[in-house]
Amino acid sequence: MIPELSSFNYIFPDPAKSSSEGLVAWGGDLNPDRILSAYIQGIFPWYNENDPILWWSPDPRLVLYPKDIKISKSLARSMKKFEIKIDTNFEKVMKKCREVRVQKNEGTWILEEIIEAYTVIFERGLAKSFEVYFKDELVGGLYGIDLGKIFCGESMFATKSDASKTALVYLARYCLENGYEMIDCQVPSDHLKRMGAVEIPRSEFLKSLNKYLNYSS
Repeated sequence: MIPELSSFNYIFPDPAKSSSEGLVAWGGDLNPDRILSAYIQGIFPWYNENDPILWWSPDPRLVLYPKDIKISKSLARSMKKFEIKIDTNFEKVMKKCREVRVQKNEGTWILEEIIEAYTVIFERGLAKSFEVYFKDELVGGLYGIDLGKIFCGESMFATKSDASKTALVYLARYCLENGYEMIDCQVPSDHLKRMGAVEIPRSEFLKSLNKYLNYSS
């Protein structure tokens, strides 16, 4: 049975004891402190509208080590046409991630309540957005939670070819330049694997998370 979270504290069950599917718990709320408590334990919220809040820690986990980012020759050429900005339009990046998914008739967990909570976390300096512009138009980007040595990627979008790939490349470069050890990509994705991401056991991810967070503190 999947445990329900208490409304009185931000304690989560041990994610290492959840199934390989990774559902750790349900319920609770989207208080930014609860969300941050989840991330430092390798857990994240992911659910559909009208469903209860679901909290996940999948096995295996998809991660990207910044030094392993793969940049094809065609992508390297394509990137030259874009302008990159960081943390100038966080909320709009989230909304564009949602908008693009809806336009493709894909489900989205980026609900208004999620946007509000993550924007508060951003305002605390604990989330970041990487934005890609073409002729002053926002055409791609990504956002995620910033844990200091680990960047927890949440979602990305593109309305112009190679824009989301460009955002990922600049995220990896930013991580390399600022001493980040890992980019958490959460769940397997062929697109991200082609960019250099790899699957690792959840146990290895949780061990690395604990190591890097202790180091960064």
